[in-house]
Amino acid sequence: MRVGERIAERRAALGLSQSQLAKLVGLSQATIGKLESGISSGSSHLYKIARALETTSEYLTGEIDDPTEGYVPAPSSQAVAESLGLIPVRELDLSFGMGSTYLDVPVTEEVRHFSRDWLRQYTRSDPNDLVFARGAGDSMMPTLLDSDLVLIDCAQKTLNMSDKIWAIAYAEFGMIKRLRPVPGGGVEILSDNPSVPTATAYDGEMQVLGRVVAVVRKI
Repeated sequence: MRVGERIAERRAALGLSQSQLAKLVGLSQATIGKLESGISSGSSHLYKIARALETTSEYLTGEIDDPTEGYVPAPSSQAVAESLGLIPVRELDLSFGMGSTYLDVPVTEEVRHFSRDWLRQYTRSDPNDLVFARGAGDSMMPTLLDSDLVLIDCAQKTLNMSDKIWAIAYAEFGMIKRLRPVPGGGVEILSDNPSVPTATAYDGEMQVLGRVVAVVRKI
């Protein structure tokens, strides 16, 4: 059986299309098609193709007949992270205004890994309750700067500490502000920038999303 036939056979066994295989190895679908049809008899990317097909280049070239012989799966990113003591934390593409940011927009996220010991300096909450997000604006200057990356502990939603910094939703806008409970059940929404006026929320007008426990800044 020639190389192209073995590529096609393994691809079919794994339920991959030519386009999907091409994407996995960084080639064009036409290149995969030429290999499978025999128009092209070899490729400098054969090792990558073999890895994507969960086999070895020796199997694809006919040196061995068992597709599993000698194949060692690459460790998953999760396994590598765990071995290094890293914890996955979601980073949202939503910028919380300092000022404010309208929350009714699509939000995507990606996962970044951080040292468990580093995170434990700031919070003991479950990593699933932690998110990173970007701040935007200057209303929290000089404490927080525009585009600072803030770590939000979403497990902390009870306003039991006055004058701490929180991520909140207020009037359908996301904000990062200091909060201070006041008599009568209200909560003052404070900015560290003295030029920004204070607002006061009453009767469920404001929702606490989490407490800001750390900030990461480029210097």
